[in-house]
Amino acid sequence: MTGHEKQREISYALNRATAPVKFPGVNLCHILLAVLLLGACAGPRQSLAVKQFQLRDLESKGSDQPMARMEKERRLHGAVSWAEQRNRLGQYYTLLWNDPDGAGQGDVELIFQYQQGGSASLVKQMTKNFPSSAAEGAAEFAVIGDDYFKGGKVLTWKATLRRGKREIASRQSYLWR
Repeated sequence: MTGHEKQREISYALNRATAPVKFPGVNLCHILLAVLLLGACAGPRQSLAVKQFQLRDLESKGSDQPMARMEKERRLHGAVSWAEQRNRLGQYYTLLWNDPDGAGQGDVELIFQYQQGGSASLVKQMTKNFPSSAAEGAAEFAVIGDDYFKGGKVLTWKATLRRGKREIASRQSYLWR
């Protein structure tokens, strides 16, 4: 094979490798529509989201879903004795907040208010504070141990995100007054 033939063969192989892939029945309109629909799914992030988890018992069942089993193991990590594990039973609330436009305009305060079954109409409150430079974060509130066993299950709750004196967002359970 001469040098000219080798060069022509390499050129042919490169052209074949870089040729556009064609799909029968798919045109540019279909591709643009798919991109548009996928882009529509990506909306803006919520200012405040609440994730709930309830740790009811200590035993692992074979029927537990892997994600639920992992969450249970994470909550019980480090608790060695039966008493330590029992004190971790209860309800956990993770609040994820996002306020990029307000960074530097005042300290952030997350307020978690709740009512329990054994405390009648008494509203209890927990707060977490973040510096004014923070634009997003997460905080965990837990009703566990004696508070859970004596006060009962959380029946209703409300989470509020404030920056300075201004309320940014609020989420609440259905039964909140």
